Amino acid sequence: MERQVALSELMMHLGVKVTMTEQGINITGITLDSRQVHPGNLFVALAGENTDGHRFIPNAVQQGAAAIVGTETSCGLSVPYYQVEDGRQALADLAAAFWGFPARQLTVIGVTGTDGKTTTSNLIYKILRAAGLRAGMITTVNAVIGDKQLDTGFHVTTPEAPEVQRYLAEMVSVGLTHVILEATSHGLNQKRVANCEFDLGVVTNITHEHLDYHGDFEEYRSAKASLFTSLAQTHSKGQAPPHTAVFNRDDVSYDFLSGITSVRQVSYGMDFNADVRAVEASYHGRGTNFLAVGQNYKIPVECHLIGEFNIYNCLAAIAGTVDGLGLAPSYAKEGIAALEAIPGRMETIHLGQDFLAVVDFAHTPNALRKSLEAARRLVPGRIIAVFGSAGLRDRDKRRMMAVNSAELADITVLTAEDPRTESLDRILLEMAAGADSRGGVENKTYWCVPDRGEAIRFAISIAQPDDIVIACGKGHEQSMCFGETEYPWDDRTAMRAALAENLHIPGPEMPYLPTQEGRG
Repeated sequence: MERQVALSELMMHLGVKVTMTEQGINITGITLDSRQVHPGNLFVALAGENTDGHRFIPNAVQQGAAAIVGTETSCGLSVPYYQVEDGRQALADLAAAFWGFPARQLTVIGVTGTDGKTTTSNLIYKILRAAGLRAGMITTVNAVIGDKQLDTGFHVTTPEAPEVQRYLAEMVSVGLTHVILEATSHGLNQKRVANCEFDLGVVTNITHEHLDYHGDFEEYRSAKASLFTSLAQTHSKGQAPPHTAVFNRDDVSYDFLSGITSVRQVSYGMDFNADVRAVEASYHGRGTNFLAVGQNYKIPVECHLIGEFNIYNCLAAIAGTVDGLGLAPSYAKEGIAALEAIPGRMETIHLGQDFLAVVDFAHTPNALRKSLEAARRLVPGRIIAVFGSAGLRDRDKRRMMAVNSAELADITVLTAEDPRTESLDRILLEMAAGADSRGGVENKTYWCVPDRGEAIRFAISIAQPDDIVIACGKGHEQSMCFGETEYPWDDRTAMRAALAENLHIPGPEMPYLPTQEGRG
């Protein structure tokens, strides 16, 4: 989508006046990456965690930037420079203004939480489509705009504000009326979803995650909570329902969130006091069945997704669409049944083996615990869990995840998961200490296998009939970071490669990682 907007019009939304000579400048796009500057773009310099965009202002000008916005003083540039107090807020305001504030023409549903955001977003999307609504979706996996799907990045975070607003504008241009937007804590804290004009907010749960970035649990929770406090500020839209917050009644976040939100509230969970709750749940290898009970309805739900945590995801979607948007309960039943699977979320890999092989995205202590609890219901045999913990991220969860696996799995295989510039050996030692603290015995109940491909091979090689091998932490992701390099990687491909080798049948090659060096 090509577009030009007068610089003076954009600056008006920042409360900044432009000179007479600057009024003739048109802006062709907005970016915060100097490497992506095209002629006529406006470059917004941000001071980030690892680098300062102000250092790259000369590069942006050389690339053809028509104007610069930053938080530091600047002089001597050949293009206009505008100083602002909050660079990220300015970026969000400029991006929304450039694309004509598209969120004001859409019913916007925000989904946040530690675990289950992508699954809940997909469930809501399917329900909206079952109801005949023209809906789009922006998640950490992809953006769905009509019949088009676009990747949103290698790793899990909300796209930056210019991309979010461009996606929303494209949705408006093709006639969509509703959008589900997955809002991570980073995305909320860094104002990537500012000006998204949320009408409905949904939270899955809030547990231990990203404390390396937020500092402590209270700050992390506050970042999530900003989605719900923003509901009261959303512009009035003729087509939108009353602003509504959807909370998990069973989660530790409930009392806090329900106390800080001024808009209409709907709760879900197993708690008898929840507005939408599940009863008569049953679990099997092909999914989960339960009865969803609301204020004035009962829905027999057939869900193809595995585990009790997916009952919560379904309840969140039902509460958001039926109670929040006012859709008929039958659409919720139809939409949930239509969702066959989520890539990398309790995804089964079957090449004819006599045990269950699963790839799951669980990369937090709570998600791992829930996945292992779900695995226990699926097979009569042993649970063999393969996972790691990321480098340059929250160190506390390394021990916590190993503790959970030591308690719930029969065999744990600790391995690499995006070590980045940290020592993988040190990460594994920290995880091993967690397993040791729960009576784990190395090379008996847990193993440390640095190469992830070899770890999956090992797990497959020791699996017996009716066991489950579950590889957690990467899910749908398509790369793994060693040092500062992203190596192509897909756990599902690795699982298929290991299974094929074990079964002596044709299959894909094991993807390469630098930890393979020296392997005989």
